[in-house]
Amino acid sequence: MHYFEFAQKDATLYEGAATQSVNTGLDEILEITKDMNDAATVINVSRVLIKFDLSYISSSVSSGLIPSNAKYYLNLYDAHPQELITSESLYAYPVSQSWDMGMGRYNDSPWTLEGVSWRYRDGFVAGTQWVSQSNDTGGTWFSGSGYAASQSFDHESKDMRMNVTELVDKWLTSTVPNEGFILKRSGNIGNSDSTLDEGNSIKFGNFSFFSRDTHTIYPPKLEVEWDDSKWSTGSLSALSGTDVENLLVYMKGLRPEYKEDSKVRFRLVGRERFPTATYDTTPSNLVVKYLPSGSSYYSVRDAYTEDVIIPFGSGSKVSCDSTGNYFNMWLTGLQPERDYRILFKVVSGSGVEKLDQFFDNNFEFKVVR
Repeated sequence: MHYFEFAQKDATLYEGAATQSVNTGLDEILEITKDMNDAATVINVSRVLIKFDLSYISSSVSSGLIPSNAKYYLNLYDAHPQELITSESLYAYPVSQSWDMGMGRYNDSPWTLEGVSWRYRDGFVAGTQWVSQSNDTGGTWFSGSGYAASQSFDHESKDMRMNVTELVDKWLTSTVPNEGFILKRSGNIGNSDSTLDEGNSIKFGNFSFFSRDTHTIYPPKLEVEWDDSKWSTGSLSALSGTDVENLLVYMKGLRPEYKEDSKVRFRLVGRERFPTATYDTTPSNLVVKYLPSGSSYYSVRDAYTEDVIIPFGSGSKVSCDSTGNYFNMWLTGLQPERDYRILFKVVSGSGVEKLDQFFDNNFEFKVVR
């Protein structure tokens, strides 16, 4: 199962003498930058703050609707980064103080000074600095073992799907208050350690991600993933390993439209493409058999962009009851007024004999308001 929570607030913090007090709470783009001069000296950097409301997740964990061992991923989407190198990493830490998102944009003229910035948690007028009497802060955060998450990026994709399970668990258990994530490169500006990316002399380029104020379908999301599969076959027969290689998969009762925020149970059926002829009162092509337990998965893509919304994995296993296979889906987090396509994967064998069978038969539905 997957549940998605959209960002409650976000902003970029820009270091630099001219921009330390500038608020960017309504910018459509979040940036993690590193600007350098010709002498390979760092001039300016930026960091990102982003917070999610965890009240529904917390109550769902308490009630058992979401298990305590669920995994959490921070999803941010590439908004055309510039001059990035082949491989580098970003880090997330839990912010240690509250902050006001503000209503500013970087290109405001004059600049908006109310709301969070590199220097202030709540704006120039209120004047609450991240660290009293210090301009060179850019946020404060908890650190140490269990207080950091990271993701490495290569030249092929700059989308983020960072495993932040340890950090979210800290919030859900009230170990530290939920003030959101700070995203940055390793180290700090002014730190000359060559192994720490923010302050060293290596040119890295700029990451850009869509913010909560984007007018695209790519706002930041916190993804919750857990295995909700159940298996009870009743009197049904299993498809054999040989059957899997010649399998047909189709869906029963798939509707063209579903309401946003619905919780839906989808039914699917697998059968042999070339069933063996037998003498029986029920035609062989109508006999329901169940897919392999623990090795049948579904995935969901945007039907237009082909973006993967729900990947094949431990949170997308197919279940079974006495009437056949099924899977449950919470449509929260799927953008309304868009079409989606369901795909299936069945794994058979192991080792060198392992076989992945994919089924993409245009099983599409639309999420509507």
